[in-house]
Amino acid sequence: MKFKLIVAFVDDRLTDKVIRTARQHGATGATIIPTARGEGMEVTRGMFGLMLGSHRNILLFIVEQHMSRQILEKISEAGEFDQQSGSGMALQLDVEDAVGLSTQVQKLAQDLGNKI
Repeated sequence: MKFKLIVAFVDDRLTDKVIRTARQHGATGATIIPTARGEGMEVTRGMFGLMLGSHRNILLFIVEQHMSRQILEKISEAGEFDQQSGSGMALQLDVEDAVGLSTQVQKLAQDLGNKI
């Protein structure tokens, strides 16, 4: 079984929605790295000229490669990435090897059946 790593930079208020969406479309779990700060193309300045960046969470999903594109598209919709500049982004990377996924592999094998 081959895997992809989806890395999503998500507005804090949409984190739970994105995780829920990823799970509904085949992700078996997520790692959350909280409170990163992000900026879009234009830097927002607030009172006294201080930079205002929205807080983001970094979400990591290791997903089966046949499901990765659909999960990527669905979390983009849930995270509203294409609706507004600076709302978030996601990317996927090939995973050469991984350990500690035996329970997920069993679940994925059941879910995918003969698709893999």
